[in-house]
Amino acid sequence: MVREFAIGGGVMWFLLICIILGLAIILERLYSLLIKIRLNPKSFMERLISTIDAQGVDAGIALCDQTSSPAAKIAKAILEKADKGKDAMEEVATRSAAVELAFLDRGMALLAGLTTVAPFLGFLGTVTGMIRAFAAIAAAGEVEPTIVASGISEALITTKWGLLIATPLAILHILFSGKVDGYTRDMEEVAAGLIDYLIEHYQKRKK
Repeated sequence: MVREFAIGGGVMWFLLICIILGLAIILERLYSLLIKIRLNPKSFMERLISTIDAQGVDAGIALCDQTSSPAAKIAKAILEKADKGKDAMEEVATRSAAVELAFLDRGMALLAGLTTVAPFLGFLGTVTGMIRAFAAIAAAGEVEPTIVASGISEALITTKWGLLIATPLAILHILFSGKVDGYTRDMEEVAAGLIDYLIEHYQKRKK
């Protein structure tokens, strides 16, 4: 790998930056999307409603505080407006969802950009490598394998690494996008279910 890095020329430095950025985003997304905020929305709603029924809204808010999930944060925002009516709860749910979606999408645009840029950098290395090869031929006045070998090696190595970087990044971007969509559906499900519950049960019980 080190030998290929040296042969690949200056473009390999840009590809190295792509690798470092890509790994950083992947590690953060793996932790955030698969570990930190993982939640079963159905079981969470059951626990939340039973907590509110037994101990009141404040206890429900405390349960949301203990749960690291976008859905729980939206539920907390709704509960804090439970006595303000349906319109207020829907408005705060929309605002809170926008904040949580920004968190869920964090780094995704850059990951998609790296997926696009890495092959282009590889192809740029291909072009510069072929230019070097033809320049060597022109300088020598004849075609000798040893003369053009370094230029062709640069061309093939950068293309190889551009594709090697972009392919796993593209696959992981698809997987992460699927998880983000899943969390978005969870937020919508929890928000709609909680608002309906508060309107149909909690507020009626208060009267």
